[in-house]
Amino acid sequence: MNTPLVDMHCHLDLFPDYQQAIKQAERAAVHTVAVTTTPRAWPHNNELMSGLRYIRPALGLHPQLVADNPQRELTLWDRYLADAVFVGEVGLDAGRAYAAYLPHQQRVFEHILRTCADAGGKILSVHTVRVAATALDMIEKLLPADRGRVVLHWFTGTPAQASRAVDLGCYFSVNLPMLNTSRGRTLLTTLPVDRLLTETDGPFTTADTAPARPPDVSRCLALLAQLLKTTTAHLGAQVFSTYQQLIS
Repeated sequence: MNTPLVDMHCHLDLFPDYQQAIKQAERAAVHTVAVTTTPRAWPHNNELMSGLRYIRPALGLHPQLVADNPQRELTLWDRYLADAVFVGEVGLDAGRAYAAYLPHQQRVFEHILRTCADAGGKILSVHTVRVAATALDMIEKLLPADRGRVVLHWFTGTPAQASRAVDLGCYFSVNLPMLNTSRGRTLLTTLPVDRLLTETDGPFTTADTAPARPPDVSRCLALLAQLLKTTTAHLGAQVFSTYQQLIS
């Protein structure tokens, strides 16, 4: 029997044929966390994925979409959080186009972390572009490890920051672009294998020339296994075990 695949971070609702993408992932039996970028997407995604075995919807508020007045989004966030186990995509982004909004992002991320800590039991997929230290500071202060679990999506921080994240109990979801850079490969070899998960981040990454879909996570798994000098079957079993531990 083949080891089940895990796609810890995929924007299924952003595919042009999103209903077909959802059906494809479900038929392929890929355990997929369907992240979103705004709480407004939650009701429709939750309805579409209700009753599915392999696809889990996530409540998200992407830092790149945080505006000067995010109160409307936060009101919706508070309304829907109780119904969500998975949370994402959330976090901070200090990239050139978004750094000016970082104070607003921090206020929103603080609200997200506090409400998740109050609720307990949430699994967060967290974006930390060019601001890993600040994000880790906030996670350490606001979301104790016994109140929620953090998966750092497409992590590009330093080895020291990655080590700190491990100490805080964080996990890391790995995609093909991370494996295609020497910096990413070097970082991944320093991380505990039982903290690694796989992701596509489709449709924002590609498999060949097409947007990556959940079944394409098998390519990431194979390359990661090669990097870590193990078999795809062995690493796949470990990733699935880690996923099961997260959701248990």
